[in-house]
Amino acid sequence: MRILCFNWRDIRNPAGGGAEWYTHQILKRLCAKGHEATLFTSGYPGALNEEEIDGIRVVRQGDRFSVYRRAKRFYETDPERYDVIIDEINTVPFMTPRYVRRGEKVVTLIHQLAREFWYYEMPYPVAWAGYHYFEHHWLKKYRDTMTITVSDSTKNELLGLGFKDVHVVPNGLNVDTLNAVPTKTSEPSIIFVGRLKKAKRPQDVAEAYGILKDTHPSLRLTVVGDGYLLEGMREKYPDVEFRGYVDKAVRDELVARSWTIAVPGVREGWGQVVTDSNALGTPAVGYNIPGLRDSIKDGYNGILVEPDPTSMAKGLHMLLSEGDMRTKLSENALEWSRRFSWDKSSQEFEALLK
Repeated sequence: MRILCFNWRDIRNPAGGGAEWYTHQILKRLCAKGHEATLFTSGYPGALNEEEIDGIRVVRQGDRFSVYRRAKRFYETDPERYDVIIDEINTVPFMTPRYVRRGEKVVTLIHQLAREFWYYEMPYPVAWAGYHYFEHHWLKKYRDTMTITVSDSTKNELLGLGFKDVHVVPNGLNVDTLNAVPTKTSEPSIIFVGRLKKAKRPQDVAEAYGILKDTHPSLRLTVVGDGYLLEGMREKYPDVEFRGYVDKAVRDELVARSWTIAVPGVREGWGQVVTDSNALGTPAVGYNIPGLRDSIKDGYNGILVEPDPTSMAKGLHMLLSEGDMRTKLSENALEWSRRFSWDKSSQEFEALLK
């Protein structure tokens, strides 16, 4: 099977995130099985125009804005012929149903709808137009294509928009599940892991931490991740430990030793940080939003709360205060994580492409 995937970023793009990681994990496993995969994506400073990564042919043209029209030109001029075209939508689609005309199977891959993201990451009036018009207008072109997403939350939203053929292939795991819950810090501890940007709402965790300090004076909050909010948060919350970017080994050790991970946000496709933390024996307290309500089973591998700092503080207080509950959720977290793997997800993805 010859596969052409359009995505706005690739695994080596400094701005790449969970969607790019998902795509790479799936495509590299398909290549290992003998399939051919080309990923067409945007460039970035210092990037090669073309290279092979884990068996995937990566072609880079244009930037985050022009990559969409460059993709159409690439399809029309590339001498290669493909069996499947994957149109990966990160807010803006590649509009492949308009120009793919050689009999290829078009598959839509969408992790989450943008919806509230428009208001968190874009200025008015662009945010208003995106929320009320653009996203719905763009996506209606895809209602008749086979669509793959990563959670029931996104699937149900797509079905509500009139999509007819939607399948869920969940994220895998980026860590090996531990055999037992590891030794935790001697004093209560919370960790946040993620990009420090508005849509992730990291300030909510810092605010919840401030609320909890009165009843848990020895409590520590560690924030792992980089982003444009980092310096401002360092100034505003001096008693929080900001680690910035750390390598995977350090991050996993910090997560494994923490009593819980706090996961706020506007919406997620799935919540990769939840299952990765679960695999390290750390339950999550997260907002009851699309994606997180899929990766967190309330009262089993974590706790779901309403999306505000006060509710986050209440959920964290419950987990920090009740040792028996915390032990049970930590054990359940390990068991939950064993359901997921990139090998399993790639097999499910492959079956849908055929």
